[in-house]
Amino acid sequence: MVIFSMPDPLHPAVVHFPIVLLLMGAGVAVASAFVNRWNLVWISAALLIMGAAGAFVAGETGEDSREALGKLVGNINQLVEDHQEWAEQTEIAAAITAMLAVMAAVGNTSAHPTARKRKPFAWLCRPRIHYTLRSFTAAAALLLCFFVYQTARLGGELVYDHGVGVNVAEP
Repeated sequence: MVIFSMPDPLHPAVVHFPIVLLLMGAGVAVASAFVNRWNLVWISAALLIMGAAGAFVAGETGEDSREALGKLVGNINQLVEDHQEWAEQTEIAAAITAMLAVMAAVGNTSAHPTARKRKPFAWLCRPRIHYTLRSFTAAAALLLCFFVYQTARLGGELVYDHGVGVNVAEP
């Protein structure tokens, strides 16, 4: 009796987590740019960190899946390469957005009025800098949504239009 087994291939099972986490993190980041509640900034940072980590894992499993596919013909090979390039750009955009979200969360003074006394991060606690960081995080998160969309669209096209990686059982 098998209680737990790893999916094979792992990439399709892993890839959906960062998509959801990054899109949710982006939504919360945009909301936190307009609503000054300490928990929104921290929730956004947590979602974006987990999403960035998941994007890295999805990229690694994608490389393994690519190697398992072997030689592909013409147009499909180009689609796989495009999907891989967008995935790499998504990983970078997710990491940058997560770093901005962390800086905005650390600099948030709404929950801790004494936060300005913290020496190493005092510059982040200045209201103008903090609001600017929240705005940059929201803008980067919206751009990140585009990267996630492009990567997912190309991955979906590979699977649903061309059947790449799909094992079809014969009757």
